[in-house]
Amino acid sequence: MRRRDFLKSIGFGAAALTTSSQEIVPAAAGDHPQKRPNILWICAEDMSANMSCYGETTIQTPNIDRLAAEGSLFKHAFITAPVCSPSRSAMVTGMYQTTIGAHLHRSSRHAVKIRLPEHIKLISEYFQQAGYYTSNGSMLNKSSPGKTKPGKTDYNFVWDQKVYDGPEWSGRKPGQPFFAQIQLRGGKNRGANVPDPVAPANVKLPPYYPDHPVLREDWARYLNSVVQTDIELGEILKRLQDEGIAESTVVFFWTDHGISHIRGKQYLYEEGIHIPLIVRGPGIKGGTVREDLVEHIDIAATSLSLAGVPIPSHIQGRALFARDYKAKAYIFSARDRCDETVERMRCVRTSRYKYIRNFYPHRPHTQPNRYKDGKQIMVTMRGLFAAGKLNSHQARPFLASRPVEELYNLQSDPHELHNLGDQPEHQRTLKKLRARLTEWMDRTGDLGQIPEPILAELLRQYDSPYAILQDKANQKLARRINEVRQLAEQGAEATQPLIKAMKDKKAPVRYVAAMGLGNMGAQARPAAEALSVALKDKADYVRVAAARALCLMDNMTDAALAVLERELTHSDNEVVRHYAALALEEAGEKARPAIEALKKVRNENYEYVKRVATRIVNTLERGQ
Repeated sequence: MRRRDFLKSIGFGAAALTTSSQEIVPAAAGDHPQKRPNILWICAEDMSANMSCYGETTIQTPNIDRLAAEGSLFKHAFITAPVCSPSRSAMVTGMYQTTIGAHLHRSSRHAVKIRLPEHIKLISEYFQQAGYYTSNGSMLNKSSPGKTKPGKTDYNFVWDQKVYDGPEWSGRKPGQPFFAQIQLRGGKNRGANVPDPVAPANVKLPPYYPDHPVLREDWARYLNSVVQTDIELGEILKRLQDEGIAESTVVFFWTDHGISHIRGKQYLYEEGIHIPLIVRGPGIKGGTVREDLVEHIDIAATSLSLAGVPIPSHIQGRALFARDYKAKAYIFSARDRCDETVERMRCVRTSRYKYIRNFYPHRPHTQPNRYKDGKQIMVTMRGLFAAGKLNSHQARPFLASRPVEELYNLQSDPHELHNLGDQPEHQRTLKKLRARLTEWMDRTGDLGQIPEPILAELLRQYDSPYAILQDKANQKLARRINEVRQLAEQGAEATQPLIKAMKDKKAPVRYVAAMGLGNMGAQARPAAEALSVALKDKADYVRVAAARALCLMDNMTDAALAVLERELTHSDNEVVRHYAALALEEAGEKARPAIEALKKVRNENYEYVKRVATRIVNTLERGQ
């Protein structure tokens, strides 16, 4: 069945294939509580838009389809971070995770805790102040209403649990409206036991994955998890109906990011950032398909708007049904460190093109990562790559390096197979999107511009990460950091300017210069003397960067190794210890003299140092 015919079959008329101009006039915040709508967020984990109302044909999702037929389906909804904790941090604040300093995955585990400034609050707090009962729970307990378990939070900052009154809305007062969040396991429920499960033989894999039994089996299990999510959604909708509140409840359904797969979760390709988004409720015209570009931070602003709660001026999302709504020409997404794996990528997407900026092009997409490396799909793909059994598109995530810039025409190349970034006829588009991304990073105060070791040091001086780039001195510093970083991408011709930057008064600039020289490897050997001097730099993170650079240009001295060992075990900045461990991992066999120090830190408090150190020790001992 064609998509247009399918939409008609579930109640989507031809007119529904255009953006709705329906205007919502929310109740005023001071109205009687019973006149205000309930707001229900249903968020599933690790799931792309593989539902039949979005064109999936292998499975049927009747409850999700019904929700769409009765509300608005957003075809082009995107997450601002393709991994859970940054995504959820953005979700509950209505702000880009990069603006509030919540962009580094599970940075709540740091010794120096991340805090929000006083004026930025969780959305549930605004609802509480407006008289709403607030809750956050997992899948509703059918047999014992009121005993639902608390739901996933995973926010990357310190927060007060009092912002939720309970795990579900049953504890509210008579007539009191509620703001509720329900967290579903979604794509993580690969073991879902559903009626008529998907047979691996019926799976159609994207062309960037090989046709292999392991991948077919995993994708089939994933589709079964979508079916299970549909069943759970049906149960939630039934409860609303049984309680007589379906007509007074605005339901939002979406996912925290795309499928957990090689090019999905943690990456900025469509598989990672494109999500479903459906909204149904009073005043929202049913059977509407919206074509405009939206971001998941828009859900916060939209929820407040529909409830008649004033939207604070700092919120960066837009109210999707407001009279003055203006569609976006661009959406943005960002990926930074995930667990122990250091990374920084940014993308800007229009209705036709996507531009991706890789800030670590010298590293493969699939850097070592404990979370992903143990998955059978990753083990299988690595094995096929090593055996030379992947085509050029399938092998790309495993290549030793990647382009600085990627550009895709999503209309002609929806699977993002053909990078147009180096083609002369597309340079105008590339430059335009590059400028747009730079403007967004500056305008929104993208804290990813500041390397994590430096950010960790600055956090000791400010009340919140957000405050760092509100300081004009740090804005100037960020611009200088970016200038030096871009120098390093020019190759050997940048060696002398980078050597000069190694003498800068600002330690962060010296750090970025040393990292850039290290990335150049043997090409940067003329900088060996300057880097050797930097082994005694006042800043521990500069010393680590210099030692790493000397190693990568095959000039690992006893002094450089001693610096990495010392900072690994004695730095009072846990992020510096992490980066020292990563430098030793890059050193490979040259790190063997440090094996005893590495063994010692396998028991240290910071989880990500332990992970890297354990991996290095295991690798070195296997090589004996």
